[in-house]
Amino acid sequence: MNKTFLTLFRSRIYTAIFLLLGVLLIGVLGYRFVSGYTWIDSLYMTVITITTVGFGEVQPLDEFSKIFTIFLILASVVIVGFAISVITEYILSNNNLEELKQKKMQRKIDQLSNHIIICGYGRNGRQAAKKLLAYQKAFVVVEKDKALIDRFENDETLFVYGNANEDEVLMQAGVGRASTLICALPNDADNLFVVLSARQLNKDLCIISRASQETSYKKLKLAGADNVILPDKIGGDHMASLVVVPDLIEFIDNLAIVGKSNINIEEINVEMLYDPTTVKTIKDLDLRRKTGCNVIGFKNAAGDYVVNPEAETKLVPNSKIIVLGRPEQIQKLNTVYNIE
Repeated sequence: MNKTFLTLFRSRIYTAIFLLLGVLLIGVLGYRFVSGYTWIDSLYMTVITITTVGFGEVQPLDEFSKIFTIFLILASVVIVGFAISVITEYILSNNNLEELKQKKMQRKIDQLSNHIIICGYGRNGRQAAKKLLAYQKAFVVVEKDKALIDRFENDETLFVYGNANEDEVLMQAGVGRASTLICALPNDADNLFVVLSARQLNKDLCIISRASQETSYKKLKLAGADNVILPDKIGGDHMASLVVVPDLIEFIDNLAIVGKSNINIEEINVEMLYDPTTVKTIKDLDLRRKTGCNVIGFKNAAGDYVVNPEAETKLVPNSKIIVLGRPEQIQKLNTVYNIE
């Protein structure tokens, strides 16, 4: 949108400048050959005529020169007026481009529902956004650093400029219609405040918060966070595991690598796979034969996980399965069962 406006206004400004130069050239040539003025006097007469400053003629004008001057004045009034209006519009619109861009983005946000809100676009926030983009999940980023927004802004990412601690900003991000909120602010106190505010604004919201200090874990849970992540702890555990079981961790890391075409693992609601009014088992689905994917986990309706479930495990309503496969197998699974 920014580029469109700039292109439009530049085109109109070039037109205005061309017309101004044209009328100036006509005036100079007219006074030079019609009135017999010198080149300097011709330029002087043209400028004072176009600008209507009211100075006197260099020398008395004959009747033909007066007629030429009348037409020059009328033409210059129209052209100069057009040029002034274009330049003024350009200046005002250039100042309002940011506001217009924000309004367009806000309209897109207002159309979202069951989306994800990311508060903070630092390292953790950007990593979360990257993974959500890979899974084609709709999300909105709330960030108070305008320079950071300008740096990473693109057509795929919707931003709300403001402090996530303010209820109005969360409402702009559509917290009332959102399904999940990821709080990735660097300060635990800010995360705590956002969790409290978001929980008040949406009781059904799934809230995932970052924490720097282990002492903040319980406070964030009490404030309403469903999950609390300690990046430093996870990083330390990961590095230690690379010493203890390096090949296993490297394999898991490869599973976790997510891009637009290399998703290896998926969590799927059983309702997406069949009509659960007649309960089926993992064996009945026969996903391995149909898609090449393997079922490596099962989550029942109560939220309990089973690793490497038995083939006879019943897929009751509101349960989920975790499947593992190569990217092309995951894609085939999504195609066969029409999973978006």
